[in-house]
Amino acid sequence: MAQTVSVNFKLDYDVKKSMELACAEMGLSMSAAFTIFAKKVGRERRIPFEVSAAPDPFYSDSNIRYLEQKMEAYKSGRLKVAEHELIED
Repeated sequence: MAQTVSVNFKLDYDVKKSMELACAEMGLSMSAAFTIFAKKVGRERRIPFEVSAAPDPFYSDSNIRYLEQKMEAYKSGRLKVAEHELIED
């Protein structure tokens, strides 16, 4: 049998609780889930799901152009603005 080692790392409390619930529903411990993940990464030499640093859509070229057009319309007096109540969640 292979020698086991302990690995320690920090997780956000809510992330940990969510993972514990998901693992319990699958009949797994978190340790077993992380072991499955580690074996797959080691075997395939890749993260077994898509990891990306997708840019925030707010900063997309099309949105920047839209905002620039709105700002130009505002500065020229063609854009009408109105106050509204603040929406809070």
